[in-house]
Amino acid sequence: MTAGRYVARIVEVPDHGIKLEPAEDSTAPDQPTEVNLLGMAIALALGAAGYRHHAEQRDPELQTLDALLSGEAVMPWRSPDESSTPYLVCQLNDGLPTCEVRPTID
Repeated sequence: MTAGRYVARIVEVPDHGIKLEPAEDSTAPDQPTEVNLLGMAIALALGAAGYRHHAEQRDPELQTLDALLSGEAVMPWRSPDESSTPYLVCQLNDGLPTCEVRPTID
């Protein structure tokens, strides 16, 4: 995995879940294994921040990890605090990426 950083604003989509809006300078991996590792790190960070799965089921044809990372898909996660708009910040290192939900980018 190449070094870099994936940063995205987490946007609540009422009655559907969340959507990621990647920052302009975000780096998203393009290799399937790296995309899957980043997806798992994102899921762990969302869970640690109190996000839970929305009742709406995921459509596996439309809601792919690539679509999530590019900001094209809404995923069935519910925010613990729908009034905030936090950021997802991931460090892409050799090995497993690390992600966390933060109130600001820095």
